[in-house]
Amino acid sequence: MKKRKICFVITSFIHYSRNMLVLKELNKRKDVELSIALGGSALLSKYVSKYADIKKLLKADGIKDIHEVFFNLEGDTAVVKAKTAGLGVVEFSNFFNDIKPDLVVVRGDRFEVLSVAIAASYMNITVAHIEGGDISGGLDESVRHAITKLSHIHFSTNEPAKKRILSMGENNKYVFNFGSPDVEVVQKVSRKKMANGVNLQKTGIGAFLDPHKDYIMVMYHPVNTEIGKMAKNTRELLRAIYELDIPTIWFWPNVDTGSEEISHKLRVFNNEVGDHKIRFMRYLPPKKFISLLHQARCFIGNSSAGVKECSYLGVPVVNIGSRQNHRLRAKNIIDVGHDSDRIKKAVALQLKKGRYEPSQLYFKKNTGQNIASTLAKIPLYVQKKFYD
Repeated sequence: MKKRKICFVITSFIHYSRNMLVLKELNKRKDVELSIALGGSALLSKYVSKYADIKKLLKADGIKDIHEVFFNLEGDTAVVKAKTAGLGVVEFSNFFNDIKPDLVVVRGDRFEVLSVAIAASYMNITVAHIEGGDISGGLDESVRHAITKLSHIHFSTNEPAKKRILSMGENNKYVFNFGSPDVEVVQKVSRKKMANGVNLQKTGIGAFLDPHKDYIMVMYHPVNTEIGKMAKNTRELLRAIYELDIPTIWFWPNVDTGSEEISHKLRVFNNEVGDHKIRFMRYLPPKKFISLLHQARCFIGNSSAGVKECSYLGVPVVNIGSRQNHRLRAKNIIDVGHDSDRIKKAVALQLKKGRYEPSQLYFKKNTGQNIASTLAKIPLYVQKKFYD
């Protein structure tokens, strides 16, 4: 039996952590030859930590065929990101020409993922896309829909997203909703006894934080259609968290345009404010991150983790700004703008409310298994048509 050659592209640590179960299912199949392409911020040391060595984690999962695709340019401007996306098309074209996969799998809405989809499409390679059809704020939404139109197989994470994919003229035989892979990871981990397992004093910078006591968590990323405002918005959020005076785990922003505006403010704050209670962190392995998230009293920021993972865990969320606009959500979220007083009030309300009833909005059983089985067995094609 000829094995199907599937290349799964990972351009950030989040792509690994949220698709860990899909990768494990693909790797153990006898009818699949799995390869991993690491690229983008997944290869940049300043966006990972010693806990987030993707190659080591993949090898621990039994995945051996791992490749590195370098194409990121240094810089934090829109023109640099546009050029990086273009260079990504060049480098992934070379890479796919070398390994000749039958099927390329991508996730999400990052500019590097668009590079992959363009390269594979022009080389007549079938593309499968996880997490299409969502609506949100910023350029991410346009990129997500563009990847959908370049992709042949679609795995939405919810029914409204599936309907949007179909409304874009996609073939209903190739559009599936098996639930969210990231929420399945949360479900698997949270069924077990939650243990921190992270010595926060050996990773990150800032204040001492005891994970066995109450704390809140912040994840705040740039919005690439709001460049120039990120520094001011970060100051407002920092002021709110500082004045709340609650021990806080704050994760570093992702690699999108504007990340340096945020990072600079975080570094200056940590250096100049001596009495804060914030521990600034980079990425952590899925089990360690979920353990910390599960025990957080409140999640604050603009990450989809507040919409998806927190909905399943029942963690109260204060969602800030436009980055998650219109994304399907449970009742655990309060939306606010970039005003420190309103942020503080919303956090106070969520702390008073406490845990929410866990939501099944993004969860379905056997998500990873169903995605892997479909990727392995579904007939492949390259010529797309518009279906009315």
